[in-house]
Amino acid sequence: MDNFVLTVQCQSRRGIVAAIAGFLAEYGCNITDSAQFDDPQTSEFFMRITFRSEKDANLQELQDAFAAVASAFDLKFAFHDAAYRAKVLLMVSNFGHCLNDLLYRWRIGALPIDIVGVVSNHLTYQKLIVNHDIPFHHVKVTKDNKTEAEARLLSLVEDSGTELVVLARYMQILSDNVCRKMAGKVINIHHSFLPSFKGANPYKQAFERGVKLIGATAHYVTSDLDEGPIIEQDIVRITHAQSPDDYVSVGRDVEAQVLSRAIHAHIHHRVFVNGNKTVVFPASPGSFASERMG
Repeated sequence: MDNFVLTVQCQSRRGIVAAIAGFLAEYGCNITDSAQFDDPQTSEFFMRITFRSEKDANLQELQDAFAAVASAFDLKFAFHDAAYRAKVLLMVSNFGHCLNDLLYRWRIGALPIDIVGVVSNHLTYQKLIVNHDIPFHHVKVTKDNKTEAEARLLSLVEDSGTELVVLARYMQILSDNVCRKMAGKVINIHHSFLPSFKGANPYKQAFERGVKLIGATAHYVTSDLDEGPIIEQDIVRITHAQSPDDYVSVGRDVEAQVLSRAIHAHIHHRVFVNGNKTVVFPASPGSFASERMG
């Protein structure tokens, strides 16, 4: 039996859930997990269903047959093969903690993606990437060649069939043009402090102000710097007895964890963009193992 995921987004109306469940039953599909959210602020409805086909249905058949239901409720929908591995392009500069964490999770099967390449504006991690048998692309970025560098990036995305770009501490700002073309397909990670510290050496600034919480935020990239729809966040408590180096170490750890969880949610179709926010359905019990196996 094949495993599938159905995602649905539309204006809330009575009968949507019943229509979808009825369709799946009619086509010999058994629902294994279902999550839904009706946003009272926007009247937008979101739903994610995992199911097994007992009649060997394929994606195209389901897609075509579901068109009538979609038309009746004006649904935006997509069927996904649960075993499919998304094609992901990683981007990094000189901080390698997120990159190394993602490579490890990918290598042991905890992050079921196909890494189609790594792009960097430095050569720092070239050997590491080549040793993983992953294509490495050095795209140097300066104030004079930014347009050409981004054109090469978009070419790499197209040529490799990239479906998701992950900024694993890539320290260059993407242009509005790239943000528009890749909307909902680029995830970034950055630190989160209260109060917020920008510019050089934010961890030193946080130490000097006696910050007690270090956090990280993963979000979709938009033209508003570090203000795209948030996918995942976490915090770690620290004390006055810890040093600036401790702040950095703790920060790197939480950044790596938050980024991997955001990617996991995205590739398993648990994230829906809802205006400036997201709806993120939680992983069901045992899903990290079951999703990994497809």
